[in-house]
Amino acid sequence: MNFVMKQALGGATKDMGKMLGGEEDKDPEAEKEKEEERQEALRQQEEERKAKYSKMEAERETMRQGIRDKYGIKKREEAEAEAQAAMEQAAEGSLTRPKKLVPAGCGDEEEEEESIMDTVMKYLPGPLQDMFKK
Repeated sequence: MNFVMKQALGGATKDMGKMLGGEEDKDPEAEKEKEEERQEALRQQEEERKAKYSKMEAERETMRQGIRDKYGIKKREEAEAEAQAAMEQAAEGSLTRPKKLVPAGCGDEEEEEESIMDTVMKYLPGPLQDMFKK
């Protein structure tokens, strides 16, 4: 009878079988078990992937270290740590933070103002120059 029904419906028996009451939904516990197995498989795949990439990164790091040793290059972290240690050592006795270096020409504003004033004074007539000098 199933074969005749399949032929009559053209192969669309999955939905029809449910409609006729032939196949009921699986019990929720089996579905829960299946979902747990799927989640465990995903966790296992993720762990394998992480292990693979950590192994690859370790190989890369050994290669990088070989290059650093060959050419006498320091790691970025080591260079930054040394610079930080030098800054701390310089400011060891100080209670305030170390001053930032001022580029040349930035802190010499007073000298520039004086030279501007001298230039302006040259072009003023004598009595005005006397007024400004006082």
